[in-house]
Amino acid sequence: MAEVVARGLSFHVQRLGTGGRTFVFVHGLIMDNLSSWYFTVANPLAAVADVVLYDLRGHGRSERPATGYTVADMVADLDALLDALGLADRRVELVGNSFGGLLALAFAIAHPDLVSGLALIDANMSDDRWGVDVAAGFATEGAERDRLIARYAYRWAGRQSPRKTSRLAETARELVYQTSMVSDLVASPPVSDEELRSVRCPVLALYGDRSELLDRGERLRRTIPDCELRLFAGCTHLLLWEATAVVRDALREWATRPSGRG
Repeated sequence: MAEVVARGLSFHVQRLGTGGRTFVFVHGLIMDNLSSWYFTVANPLAAVADVVLYDLRGHGRSERPATGYTVADMVADLDALLDALGLADRRVELVGNSFGGLLALAFAIAHPDLVSGLALIDANMSDDRWGVDVAAGFATEGAERDRLIARYAYRWAGRQSPRKTSRLAETARELVYQTSMVSDLVASPPVSDEELRSVRCPVLALYGDRSELLDRGERLRRTIPDCELRLFAGCTHLLLWEATAVVRDALREWATRPSGRG
């Protein structure tokens, strides 16, 4: 375990592997942290690549400031973190799950020269409904918001022990109630088709065929010039845990192909 300071904040970072291309894993929002990668696909991939895991600001063991939770803020965090890790002069592969997929994509759009490939797992890519969806959810108040957090906790972390699920739910409450995260996300503009068409690195998009975000994957396939969409039968938005072995194999194949394609 290591703490790395970037943009004046302390980030929890794990570095695995000994060589090869560098893969940076970006986890999901609110209920998630780097452990979801560590206990699923990161260690097997570290056998063939240099792997970087980190907790987003406000998540896991990273510092939790009161503000700074826009997509642009978190893209800037990743840029500064790569610099602090001595990776500013090399291209990296980004692997993002759920909201982490949106961040990985936004980073590739903002810094095309730093990204050699994207692997997106049921990415919750923003669109014209992005702000509305966030506002309709965590922008609610009081008991209604608490019930939403409880449902979200069970769905996202129900695979964990009751104690860990309770801890993750408490983290979610702190993020929602004690930071500007909800208003910052509502204020974050959606990703436009023009921006998607500007992505020049290869993209591997993995989605469950029963995911409510499947339309996001179809949009990626239609719009990004070099995007392969793979669907997993019977899987939902929780693809990373429902089909861990298959996702692991897809990422390992992606990591070992000369072009970075999966």
